[in-house]
Amino acid sequence: MRAVIWFTLLFIAAVVAATTLGTNDGLVSFYWNGWRMDVSLNLFLLVLVGTCFALVTVIQTVSTLVGLPKRALQWRVARRDKSAQAWLRDALAQYFGGRYSRAHRSAQRALEIQADTPELAQDNEFTVLGHLLAAGSLHRLQDRAPRDEQLRKALDISHRSAAARSAEEGARMLAAEWALDDRDAQRALELLAELPPGVGRRTQALRLKLQATRLARQPLEALKTARLLANHQGFSKAAAVGLLRSLAFEALDTARDADQLRRSWQQLDSADRRDAFVAARAATRMAQLGATDEGRQILRPFWDSVAELGAEDREVIAHGLVACVVGIGADWLPRLESASRAYPRDGAVAFATGCALAERQLWGKARLALQQAADDATLPAASRRRAWRQLAQLAHEEGDAARAADCYAAASQIG
Repeated sequence: MRAVIWFTLLFIAAVVAATTLGTNDGLVSFYWNGWRMDVSLNLFLLVLVGTCFALVTVIQTVSTLVGLPKRALQWRVARRDKSAQAWLRDALAQYFGGRYSRAHRSAQRALEIQADTPELAQDNEFTVLGHLLAAGSLHRLQDRAPRDEQLRKALDISHRSAAARSAEEGARMLAAEWALDDRDAQRALELLAELPPGVGRRTQALRLKLQATRLARQPLEALKTARLLANHQGFSKAAAVGLLRSLAFEALDTARDADQLRRSWQQLDSADRRDAFVAARAATRMAQLGATDEGRQILRPFWDSVAELGAEDREVIAHGLVACVVGIGADWLPRLESASRAYPRDGAVAFATGCALAERQLWGKARLALQQAADDATLPAASRRRAWRQLAQLAHEEGDAARAADCYAAASQIG
């Protein structure tokens, strides 16, 4: 088929040439120093076209010969660049494969090839990546001094070059991660603080900051960071709730006196203060530090809206109130009675009500509520034992030694 097409084109060219040039009777005359030469117009055109073609060919040949050394240099540079890229890829593959010594040697070889080739020395991004791979391999090998030197070189080059600025961000986050592996929380926080604001809000940066603040024993800062991560969907919902609670607990547990605990409570986010578990922990800590009144003030909003709480929340605020029951005022009795009427079979509410009534020396009502709590198998063993002990104390108050002994025996049998 191709041959048929070529023959057809050749036939068309022959017909066009015969039609155009066959009837051309024109002449071209050349005059030179008294001489005259006449040639046909067809021959002149053919010679002109041939001469132009020859000139173009000669010019291209000369240009090729003149540019041959440059092309040879470009070929050599491209070959060395390909070799350096191959060594860098090998270093990356070895690093991911866990062969860190080989990864370090491959990265060093790639950097040596680049250093020996002046034309490649301007590729700062390649240089930074090579130093980072070498530093990462040395970190895995626990060779900290050379690792820090490689990291310093990477940061210096990336700081001077706009093209390697993204690599600088990665280098600082890697350095922060390595500082955490070295248990140097302060160094990690300093490196993360040097990141631009936009980079510092990335999920990985926030994860590193969370680890650093927890390692540095800064629970309030860790709590703020964890909340940002939760807003960025860095955790599942259940994991976020558990982590935020544990950090809030840690912030409250580190307080050494009531004033410090009060400041920690005020510094918590409003969402944390609305969490029944966190509020109960704060109230318990207040009671442990001798501020039972303030502990009850923390729990008051939850008892005012007890109907809106779930079973777990009711149980935790009930145990929180029991921890703060010493010195409870008469103003709490209507709240407790209302909660008891709303949840007559809730052992935790009955336990809190009974302890409060016993503190107010309302023995009859207290006995009924405490008996209900002591018989509720869903309550924790410690709460049931306390309920039985409270019943024993009530029996002592009434002079019933036999009943007190039975209550103590029931408390001792709870595993």
